[in-house]
Amino acid sequence: MAEEQQQSPPRREIVTGVPRGTRRRAPAHTPARSEISEQTTLGATYVRALMRSQLRAALGALAALVSLVGSLPLVFALSHDASGPLIWVALGLLVYPVMWIVARWYVTRAERNEAAFTGLVMDPADRAP
Repeated sequence: MAEEQQQSPPRREIVTGVPRGTRRRAPAHTPARSEISEQTTLGATYVRALMRSQLRAALGALAALVSLVGSLPLVFALSHDASGPLIWVALGLLVYPVMWIVARWYVTRAERNEAAFTGLVMDPADRAP
C-alpha cells in the first residue's frame, strides 16, 4: 500500500488571482486630478491653462463676429445704389452662414480643449482601451 501512494502522481495545485494585464499599477506621477482637487499650485496652473485656452478661442470667435457685423454698416454706406431687398439678401445669405461657421468653429475648438484637459487629468489606468 505504501508503494501505491509513492507511485501516484503529485497533486496539482491551481493558483488563481488577478490576471497580470488587469492589475492596477501605481501611476508613475501624481495624477493631475489629485493636484486639482487638493488645490495645489500645479492644479491651479492646469485649470488656468484650460481657462486661458477657452478664453483665447472665445476671443477669436468674438473678433471674427465683430469684424463681420461691424463692417456691415460701412459696406452698406459705400454702396449707395444698393436697394433695400439687396441689403436683406446680403444679410440673410452672407452674414448668418458665416456666423454659423464661426459658432461651429468655436464649439469644436472648445470641445477639443476640454478633451485635451480631460486626457491630462485622467489617470492612465482609468482610460478605456
